[in-house]
Amino acid sequence: MKKQNTTGSVIIKKYANRRLYNTETSSYITLDHLAAMTREGRDFKVVDAKTDEDITHSVLTQIIMDEESRGQAMLPVSFLRQLISMYGDSMQAMVPGYLEDSMNSFRRNQEEFRSAVAGAFAQTPFAEMAKRNLEMLGAAASAFPPVGGAVPNPFAPAAPATTTASKDDEIAALKAELAQLQSKVDRLG
Repeated sequence: MKKQNTTGSVIIKKYANRRLYNTETSSYITLDHLAAMTREGRDFKVVDAKTDEDITHSVLTQIIMDEESRGQAMLPVSFLRQLISMYGDSMQAMVPGYLEDSMNSFRRNQEEFRSAVAGAFAQTPFAEMAKRNLEMLGAAASAFPPVGGAVPNPFAPAAPATTTASKDDEIAALKAELAQLQSKVDRLG
């Protein structure tokens, strides 16, 4: 008899042989499938098939490790060092909330950034390059969906932004940020 899922999230069972079983589709899946589900905003919980222990955290960490090892490193070494140094620190309990709030703030600001950059580079030779860079940023940002559901792609075309008194200043600041991001992308490439 199947266990009833009352949380609304998909239950994934991990067996001793390291195989992952999706109870929603009644099929075996891979970590790549879980990464895709995460990018789609699907909520899931991974449990040890034998003990029913929630092991979602360690599986998500493994997905990050796999992504980082494929040459798509997003986490700078200095950040990883700082994160490791926080383990055992008196501030350790505050770090998860801080990181979650920071990523949520980043997500909220993406739409404004996308609109401003799209407007700033429209009808210029940089338009196609800006479009590709925004697509890469969108892919990178999708690795961190907010808690509680699907995330629309903030880099998809949207309605024109409203005009404000400081729009020129915002555009200038965003152009500078885009130049910095382009420099970082060039160094990674």
